[in-house]
Amino acid sequence: MPAVNFKVRWPDGQETNGYSPSTLIYQYLQAGSSCSVEEFLTRAEAALSAASERVRELKGFYCSSAMDTLAILRQQARRYGGNEPVLVLDMHTQHSGQVLAR
Repeated sequence: MPAVNFKVRWPDGQETNGYSPSTLIYQYLQAGSSCSVEEFLTRAEAALSAASERVRELKGFYCSSAMDTLAILRQQARRYGGNEPVLVLDMHTQHSGQVLAR
């Protein structure tokens, strides 16, 4: 199952790396896109929850790494107002040890 590593820039310039166990995240986030902190968190929660559910369907357990990423994003988001912009800097698909840009 291909995974996706991504990086976001918060309103104050801090950057956070994230992990999704599924390419489903591309349905919710795109590299180079910007949205409010509130919208970003809504999309990230939906994407990472769906990706973790896909892992459960395939392997019988949820993805703790996706949930860890979501917890970090929630913690970071608390520092900002809901309307401030978050930029998705980068997204890379990993498949069998390879990193493929998208």
